[in-house]
Amino acid sequence: MRVTVIGAGLAGCEAAWQLAQRGVEVTLREMKPEKRIPAHETDYFAELCCSNSLRSDQLENAVGLLKEELRRLGSLIIRCADVTRVPAGGALAVDRHGFARMVTESIAHHPLITVVPGEVTEIPEGEVLIASGPLTSDALAQAIAPLLGEEATLNFYDAAAPLVSFESVDMDSAYFASRYDKGTPDYINCPMSREEYLAFHEALVSAQEAEVHGFEDKQVFEGCMPVEVMARRGEDTLRYGPLKPKGLPDPKTGREPYAVVQLRKDNADGTIYNLVGFQTHLRFPEQKRVFSMIPALHDAQYLRYGVMHRNTYLDSPRLLDRYYRLRRLPRITFAGQMTGVEGYVESCASGFLAGLELARRLRGLPPVDFPQETAIGALGLYVSNETVGSFQPMNINFGIMPPLGHKVKGKRNKNAELSARSLALVDGLREEAAK
Repeated sequence: MRVTVIGAGLAGCEAAWQLAQRGVEVTLREMKPEKRIPAHETDYFAELCCSNSLRSDQLENAVGLLKEELRRLGSLIIRCADVTRVPAGGALAVDRHGFARMVTESIAHHPLITVVPGEVTEIPEGEVLIASGPLTSDALAQAIAPLLGEEATLNFYDAAAPLVSFESVDMDSAYFASRYDKGTPDYINCPMSREEYLAFHEALVSAQEAEVHGFEDKQVFEGCMPVEVMARRGEDTLRYGPLKPKGLPDPKTGREPYAVVQLRKDNADGTIYNLVGFQTHLRFPEQKRVFSMIPALHDAQYLRYGVMHRNTYLDSPRLLDRYYRLRRLPRITFAGQMTGVEGYVESCASGFLAGLELARRLRGLPPVDFPQETAIGALGLYVSNETVGSFQPMNINFGIMPPLGHKVKGKRNKNAELSARSLALVDGLREEAAK
């Protein structure tokens, strides 16, 4: 039994690992280091091209539940994230390079995984799992197209935030805190007065953007919206979004600032921080000019400017089943963001389920049908739901899971019960899923 996995991102590595752990030989095809795209910075697998945060680790949050399901089921990606985590309050954030290095070494040292570098331009024979990601090369996209019939792939755009050095942040103008004192004070908070914010907003909405062919504001994914696009929606939009000051009083005054820019650790040493929510496609000189208007960042050293790129995804409800297999050609399985799951953890979950079920099918075992009450199951069922009309990339959320059937006071309490129900179901499936 051998499977070719195309792409060594989060989904591809997770899928390859789950296949190999169940005795299936894997040929993992990855175009790096022979070919890289602008969003890539290293030759490591599972490179995090945007944020270094895997978002909330709390069970009252759907992505926190999804992580815990994967953790209990033996996910490689979540294990590596847990080992390389950096302080980030209630979120699971990682040392970007340490995380990717650990995933790469785990994959490279597995006796049943053979890594073959180089771009894939034709779909191999036999069982194939395609996890080439939202940045799929043009040549591979052309090879995939004939497999899809009349259903075309779709595109949207997303962006990455800039990184700055800690030593260049003016800590006389900033302070460490976590919102509402939740968790440890891991975020650098850069306050702005009303006058400073209004000047910053005016500069941001009029700043010169880098040219991205075919880009329009309406084509951005809401979860990765460039900060300048968000700013164009209204003067106060940022203050109710990434610059929300609520719960972050300035210790110098005891009062909440008019707006707050938050910085989060990007590596374990704490020498690099990213601007939270500051995905952007402004020209590099414009990023430096406009973001330097934030008082604490007036002399910031930019280790990486924000970039924007096109993401490609499938019209999955018309193409894939709940195990991410191509309905019209079941030897082809897809995984990752190209299936329309949005986010690091969601990509990992799709790779986990796709790899698990492909291994079971090859070994003559029935599928493990994670029900809709679980986050893993709900995500696969949403992506494959033929009744979904205008399909767009989706983060995991409790709204795609069945309700409890009884009233619970308070949203957090309700979500906690939904998570408890899900984890009880996952625990009941763990032994079978491990086969």
